[in-house]
Amino acid sequence: MPVLEVRALTVRFGVIEAVRDATFAVEEGEIVTLLGANGAGKTSTLECIAGLNETGAGSIVFEGEDISHLKPEQIVNKGLVLSPEGRRVFGRLTVDQNLRLGGIPLASSEDLAERRDYVLSTFPVLAKKAKQDAGSLSGGEQQMLAIGRALMADPKVLMLDEPSLGLAPIIVDQIFSLVEQLRSDGLTILLVEQNAQRALELSDRAYVLINGQIRHQGTAQELLATTDLDSLYFGESDAEGSGSGS
Repeated sequence: MPVLEVRALTVRFGVIEAVRDATFAVEEGEIVTLLGANGAGKTSTLECIAGLNETGAGSIVFEGEDISHLKPEQIVNKGLVLSPEGRRVFGRLTVDQNLRLGGIPLASSEDLAERRDYVLSTFPVLAKKAKQDAGSLSGGEQQMLAIGRALMADPKVLMLDEPSLGLAPIIVDQIFSLVEQLRSDGLTILLVEQNAQRALELSDRAYVLINGQIRHQGTAQELLATTDLDSLYFGESDAEGSGSGS
């Protein structure tokens, strides 16, 4: 049984259907990537899974349980955690305070300390700047903090929304190396990423959203072998989609 299943999901904002009838699954230990152009519905999908958007139709099943109508904090407590697009760190709080907020779901102070040690060993730069305000960090460091804050909740499945967005190439390399390391540590990852080539190189499988609908799916190797990945990714040759996404 997949650890995460999205079944015929529809996400609406007023009269606009950002996502329509999307169905996909993530197996334990996989990296699965959602690809698509800006406005395709990728972020709307992740935010719906995280409980931040209401499910217009369909269902979200995590470890065999329908979580479609749970609150975000309930979903986090079950082990399904989102690191959002744009980092969204608390700039006036220190690095350490940001991390401790991420660890609120943990049951004890011992668990919190153990998890903090793990995160700081994964991100040594954060250990060096633990007492600094998060707003003083570079973009790459803030992205590491955003991921570290999500890891503080000890997730079973980590959702990463555009982790390389706006970062210098050398930092992008570090972020993708980190994603590989997290999977090696046993974490299951659902990834949304603008860099289709790099995302597919580290993924097991991928789904392509076009105008809010999943139009292509397969192993990462199959999609990498597509003769015109740009056209597939941006949907330039797709004439069927008529919806709108975000």
